[in-house]
Amino acid sequence: MVKGQKVVVVLPAYNAARTLEQTYREIDRSIVDEVILVDDASQDNTIEVARRIGIRHIILHERNTGYGGNQKSCYRKALALGGDIIVILHPDYQYTPALTGPMVHLIANGVYPVVLGSRILGRGALKGGMPRYKYVANRLLTLIQNILMRQKLSEYHTGYRAYHKDVLLSVPFEHNSDDFIFDNELLAQIFFKGYEIAEITCPTKYFAEASSISFARSVKYGLGVLRVSCQYFLQKAGIARTRLFQPAASDMSRAPSPGLPTLAKTDIP
Repeated sequence: MVKGQKVVVVLPAYNAARTLEQTYREIDRSIVDEVILVDDASQDNTIEVARRIGIRHIILHERNTGYGGNQKSCYRKALALGGDIIVILHPDYQYTPALTGPMVHLIANGVYPVVLGSRILGRGALKGGMPRYKYVANRLLTLIQNILMRQKLSEYHTGYRAYHKDVLLSVPFEHNSDDFIFDNELLAQIFFKGYEIAEITCPTKYFAEASSISFARSVKYGLGVLRVSCQYFLQKAGIARTRLFQPAASDMSRAPSPGLPTLAKTDIP
C-alpha cells in the first residue's frame, strides 16, 4: 500500500509468454498489493508462465475479445479486489515497470487522479525504436486532439497509465469499444468528467516480441481517434450527444460487479 491505499497492477496479455516474466519480476512489490493478468485467448503459453511465476489472479478469456475487452476485465477485477490505485502495464515489456512507483505516488498523494507514462516527453519514442511513421502520426493526432478537446497532453496513445479508483468508478468505460480505440475513449470520458491528467517521461522499447498493430489497423485506429475527438467537441458544445459520455445504466459508482463475462475464467488454480 501507499498512504493506506491499495495498489493493483493489471496486465492485459496476448501472446506475452516471452516477456511476461521479465515484466513481472520488475514490478515493485513493496508498493503493489495485487497483480492481475488477463489473458485474451493467447496462442502461446502465457497462462503457464503466469502460473509458474506465481501470479495469483489470472483471468482467461476463452475467445479473443480485443484490447478494450481485455481492459474491461482488468478493471472489473481490480475494483472487485478493492483496488484504490490501478496501474495498467503491458506485459510485452515495451514500458518499464520501474515507473509504477512514481505514477502511484502522484495519485496517492492527491496530486493528480490519473497519470500517463508519455513516450513523447523527452526523446524516448524514437530513441526506443518507434517507427517514424508512427511517431509522426502520434504527434499529428495528438495535435488535433488537443485542439478539439482543449487539452495539452504530449500524447493520447500511451498504454501505460495509472488511475484512482474514483475515476474508473465515475466514467462509463463499459460503453467503450473492445478494440484499441478503448484507450482514447477512456481519456475523452475522463476529461469530460473534469479530471486533470499528469504525464511523466517514459522510455519505451520496440523489438520483435513487443506488441504492435498492422498499418491497416493503425489507419483504422487513427480514424477512430478523430471520431472520438469530434464526438467530445460536439458534446461539449451542446451540438450533439453520444452514448460515450452518458452514464451507464447500472452506473459503476454504485460498487463494481465482481462478475465477469461468461467467456472468462477467473482465478485459475
